[in-house]
Amino acid sequence: MSTMADVARSAGVSLATVSHVLNGTRPVLPHTRQAVLDAVEALGYTPNSLARSLVTSRTRSVGLAVSAISNPYFTEILQGVEAAALEAGYSLLIADPHDDPEHELKVVQLLHERRVDGMIVAPSAEPGNLVAYLRRQSVPTVLLDRVLEPAGHGQAPFDQVCAENSGPMAELVTHLASLGHRRIGLVAGLPGLSTTSERIAGYRQGLAAAGLDADDELVVSGSSEARGAERATAALLALPGAPTALVTANNAMTIGALRALRERGLGVPGDIALACFDDFAWADLFAPRLTAIAQPSREMGARAVGVLLDRLAAPDREARTVRLPCAFVHRASCGCPEPRPADTGNSMESTSQSEKGTTP
Repeated sequence: MSTMADVARSAGVSLATVSHVLNGTRPVLPHTRQAVLDAVEALGYTPNSLARSLVTSRTRSVGLAVSAISNPYFTEILQGVEAAALEAGYSLLIADPHDDPEHELKVVQLLHERRVDGMIVAPSAEPGNLVAYLRRQSVPTVLLDRVLEPAGHGQAPFDQVCAENSGPMAELVTHLASLGHRRIGLVAGLPGLSTTSERIAGYRQGLAAAGLDADDELVVSGSSEARGAERATAALLALPGAPTALVTANNAMTIGALRALRERGLGVPGDIALACFDDFAWADLFAPRLTAIAQPSREMGARAVGVLLDRLAAPDREARTVRLPCAFVHRASCGCPEPRPADTGNSMESTSQSEKGTTP
């Protein structure tokens, strides 16, 4: 088995230079670095990751804690995280907090005990204990998909990467209003999540932009899952002034809403129009195909890795919040004619990407 000394002899450099190339601990001239890498490949040398971590205090591993890993949305985020981490030479340890604050803290502690260099976490609706632990332990952390607002006018507690929520949701609502709908129901997500509050805010912004009054009875929580959305949709349909259009705030709740409509023999969009936040692989397999907001899931995961690596390189820099744009995918469930293939997937109104040092 080849050793680091064999690599150094083959490349004609010192052991220290080989170490700097493999560990990225000091800049090395390009031709020298290439000589070392060529020697590594020729000799089939495999670095001892455990020994290297003892020397550098780094394990070159990242902990990822996201709930509902089986959800296609989070699966795509995971793929983005994994690809970016692998490209940067990091391994990935994954845990599912199940959106339960107590379990969330437990799995994050376990990841931390595995000496990961940093964490990427989608926080639960009650993240107080999680935040306290991460701060107390000074764990380099990026919050993913869900954000925490700073106290007062202070700095955001961690780096954060998420999609735009309010603007795209407003687009869905104003589009439905432009088709003549005046009673637009919202199946909202789990209370306490930033995605839920931002999408409710966007729903209200859309109503205001269309000159419609907000009616609180038209907003019912589906708890971010399919069964909750079935109950929420049933409640909306039972109102004396039932909605003529429905917006669902994530992909799981879209499935629940469709089940509730089917059980009542209601057709989309003939009996009720439907638009959803979160595009997913099956959205264009329904008849009619579903009008949706598409989030940049894989890009979100990859950006989270990039922001975490920036944090590891500069631990004292100011925390920043990165927001990525979504796209309006115009199909037919909203009541419009089926778009031509060339039009499918186009954004009616692109939401700009932004990076902020602090959340305003």
